[in-house]
Amino acid sequence: MVMPRFVRPKEGDSESSPNLYVANCGPAVGLQFDTIVSAFSSFGEVKGVYAADESGARVIVSFLEPASAHSAFIALNGRPCPHLGGRSLHIRHSILQPPSSRGMASVPVSLNASDLNIPGLYLFHDFISAVEEEQLLQAVDTGSWISLSKRRVQHYGYKFCYDTRNVDTKQHLGALPSFVSFILERISLSPDIPEKLDLDQLTVNEYPPGVGLSPHIDTHSAFEGLIFSLSLAGPCIMEFRRYTAGSWAPKTASISDTEVENPNSCSEVSRKAVYLPPRSMLLLSGEARCAWHHYIPHHKTYRQNFERLVV
Repeated sequence: MVMPRFVRPKEGDSESSPNLYVANCGPAVGLQFDTIVSAFSSFGEVKGVYAADESGARVIVSFLEPASAHSAFIALNGRPCPHLGGRSLHIRHSILQPPSSRGMASVPVSLNASDLNIPGLYLFHDFISAVEEEQLLQAVDTGSWISLSKRRVQHYGYKFCYDTRNVDTKQHLGALPSFVSFILERISLSPDIPEKLDLDQLTVNEYPPGVGLSPHIDTHSAFEGLIFSLSLAGPCIMEFRRYTAGSWAPKTASISDTEVENPNSCSEVSRKAVYLPPRSMLLLSGEARCAWHHYIPHHKTYRQNFERLVV
């Protein structure tokens, strides 16, 4: 739950970076991300545009090729951009620096799930628009919250019982709320979703500042098949861990939602991390769903998401 940190590259390494830090650019100055993508696409393929901080006036433009980033830097730095209303941009080359964790080795943070090479893991940037995000947040505020120890939740379709780590299939709460109908339709129509589904379960999680997730794999019996997670209102960094058999133990053997007892004491572990920007949809399937623990460290950055929109 920490913003990714982009820093200046070392001297001589500028032209090897595909990322640009662009100031005087973003929603706070009237420029939406899709408009920014369109303006910078004239220099090459843009992988994505991300908030550089919480100001809304500085962004990271990430190109597929470093040469494209350098061309955009030469053409636009300190000059008015005609495709952005004549706004003068202040640009510098940047590289992604992974966040440090006390007592732990740093993990490189990727901007795209494909870079992690975890089968079954997909990340769809800008899955919804900023307007749709605001409408969802307003709709959620009118729902019925259940308070847990560190966060609030809402359940639709079927209620997840945290004491048993499962659902009671005999207690159906009803159809999913109308405010997610367009999301369900978008999932069903997406050519990038590996299989077509009838989604019937939704949990809304609200994470206050500083609250994350312990490394865990969601209960297979309660959340079958695929898990979709839509991030709202803020970004975060999610880490994925795969533990070697015998290097960790669940808190309770009878609970199928496996959560690592002392995750930082496990030496035999593969760790990878990805940046989840607001309005992005994360899909866990296959190996990513069943073999990798997902984890969000506790940091002081607000994040709210729709987690576990599942079959």
